[in-house]
Amino acid sequence: MATLAPALLIPVLLAAPASAYNPRADLDNGRYLKALWDAEAQLKANPGHALAWAAKSQALASLVRVWEAQACADRALTLQPGLADGFLARGMARAGIAIQQRNLSSLKGVSAALDDLRAAVAADPSLANGWMVLGLAYQQLPGLLGGSTKKALQCAESLRRLNGPRGDLLQGIILSMDGRWSEAEPYFGRALALAPWDAEIVFGYLDALGSRETRKALGEPEQRRRQASEARRLLPPVRGRARGVEAVCSALLDGRQGEEAWNIAKAALPRTDSPSLVRFTLGKIAARAHIHQQEGLAYLDQVLREPLEGGTGGHAAAWWRKGQILQKLGRNDEARTAAARALKLDPGHKGAKRLQEELNG
Repeated sequence: MATLAPALLIPVLLAAPASAYNPRADLDNGRYLKALWDAEAQLKANPGHALAWAAKSQALASLVRVWEAQACADRALTLQPGLADGFLARGMARAGIAIQQRNLSSLKGVSAALDDLRAAVAADPSLANGWMVLGLAYQQLPGLLGGSTKKALQCAESLRRLNGPRGDLLQGIILSMDGRWSEAEPYFGRALALAPWDAEIVFGYLDALGSRETRKALGEPEQRRRQASEARRLLPPVRGRARGVEAVCSALLDGRQGEEAWNIAKAALPRTDSPSLVRFTLGKIAARAHIHQQEGLAYLDQVLREPLEGGTGGHAAAWWRKGQILQKLGRNDEARTAAARALKLDPGHKGAKRLQEELNG
């Protein structure tokens, strides 16, 4: 889930008719910074633009700014009750807040988030990302909270009617999460054959291939071998898409090919659609593979000075990766500071908590 200069990215929207504004494509394809800047441009021209408030909320949720995201979603629904994009935005924000809280009171937030997601697709059955998010929520939530594989697969079927490859992707993810890798593979294969350039499909497949459930099905050696080989196979059509490069590099890291991952990310940096995400990926490679650590620190420092693309865990994740590198370099005081900065941004960040415990232990 490096920086593009805002001056280059913010479109000139003020002269465009409001009816021309449609943020769904950017949000569906992980272009969260662009969606955020576009929404802010719309709101500057018209503070009562409900869809722009909803789009801003979804973009902020991807940046782990969940409380701000909920406020924007509430504003959207106040301006336009029944707005499908507003329900989706509020559901995502409520889910993000519940994840951060991680306590019994968060169960109410999860239930409210599920209600919002259902309301979103009821209000607009053509809301593709609504079906995707709802399907994943159904699969991950216990039955006590309304989750079930059957309901998740129904969402995949609804999504397939709107976007065949994305529907197949969702079905593959659901089946793999259910421990049914052999059933999931054909759906992933069909999605990739139909849309090999879709970075979200590449990301979803490689993420599922690297999961614990898939490890149980394949065994660790075979899983690692396939992660590396599939990453190489899927790279060419998504070389210019940061989300695809991130997925490929993460799979190569899991396949213990850190140097290859580093070289791919470095080669992608000059031509990528989201330099912030590729710089973050380079920092992650340096932290996980213990290579090019000084250069990795420099990339992370740049990430922390500028807007970071959504879907990465936000600046909290960048501080955590920086702390990991500093720890390996023996700069423990600086590593403690980095871990603390990560936890200030995301108090529930598990990686930063572990790092802090290691440094203080």
